[in-house]
Amino acid sequence: MRPLYLRKVPNLFGIWVVPRKELSFRPNVGGGIFYLYKGEIDMKEMLEKIKSAAQAEILGISPEPEKAAAELENLRIKYLGKKGELTAVLRGMGALSAEERPLVGKIANEVREFIEEKIESAKAEIESAMSAQKLKEEKIDVTMPGKKNAAGRLHPTAQVLEEIKDIFIGLGFSIAEGPDVELDYYNFEALNIPKNHPARDTQDTFYINENTVLRTQTSPMQVRVMEKTQPPIRILAPGRVYRSDAVDATHSPVFHQVEGLVVDKGVTMADLKGTLDLFAKKLYGEETVTRFRPHHFPFTEPSAEMDIRCFSCGGKGCRLCKNEGWIEILGAGMVHPKVLKNCGIDHEVYSGFAFGIGLERIVMRRFDIRDLRLFFENDIRFLKQF
Repeated sequence: MRPLYLRKVPNLFGIWVVPRKELSFRPNVGGGIFYLYKGEIDMKEMLEKIKSAAQAEILGISPEPEKAAAELENLRIKYLGKKGELTAVLRGMGALSAEERPLVGKIANEVREFIEEKIESAKAEIESAMSAQKLKEEKIDVTMPGKKNAAGRLHPTAQVLEEIKDIFIGLGFSIAEGPDVELDYYNFEALNIPKNHPARDTQDTFYINENTVLRTQTSPMQVRVMEKTQPPIRILAPGRVYRSDAVDATHSPVFHQVEGLVVDKGVTMADLKGTLDLFAKKLYGEETVTRFRPHHFPFTEPSAEMDIRCFSCGGKGCRLCKNEGWIEILGAGMVHPKVLKNCGIDHEVYSGFAFGIGLERIVMRRFDIRDLRLFFENDIRFLKQF
């Protein structure tokens, strides 16, 4: 009797004691353990144990779909992977005789197919469970009312500007637009405000260089139109303007103006007053009362400011109108002859009037807004009100 060898195969075979001449040794790649084989009978038993163990573990995976998927993949690697238990056993087939190998190979293929079938079946069940769970979590109740898409709306200044445009377009005006970065000539000199004129002190200006500025008014568009167009002229020039003002409840370095210009034969102050009175009534209501006060603008002569009777107190005096009973809304006047001359229009034949409106001030009075900064802060709670 030859000496006996003892080897322990974990989780599968316990301890085998066989004659040395009938043993075949193969290293377990994962742990350095030697499997012992004893012919066809022993290989069949090992394959059956692997089959039973795999089936038991597949049936014992977690009921949770996501966790079960991970466990199933680990079992596939454990039994069918390159370092799996079935692969490790099949490496011992070299010790079998030529007659034994086909029989054991057939059994090994059946075990592999059995394990693969069980894994695929379990995988299909897991995918079905995951799909059902997803449908349950993401189901849509078609009987529920749909969600209304949030629609944007015009900014309050844009709303009032559109109303102003509609009023003047109805009076035969056209819209003129120009650059925000303007030449000093068009912003000041052509408007009868030469260099070193004291009127420039009242318009704190952003200069890009000596001859280029961020426009302080939209009046330059009046000059540009008069240079290129012969009367009759009726234009409205809205746009953004810039002045170096400190930010507070009534001032901003960026704001909007709407200026108008009419040039034709026989235009008088009566035309100016009638046009602006009609504008105020269209904007604020037919009961609106207007008045004109003398003023001075370098580019108009004579000049005036137009007020409307306070719509809060009816002219009695209140906090809104600073107890004056009237609220200023715009400045206006007859176009200065020098401005017409600078633009190549014969002031002996033609005359005209011009006006300028601070858009934000109009909007504040229209909607009773007390702080100019609200227009530029983009607070959705404020904007949703309009």
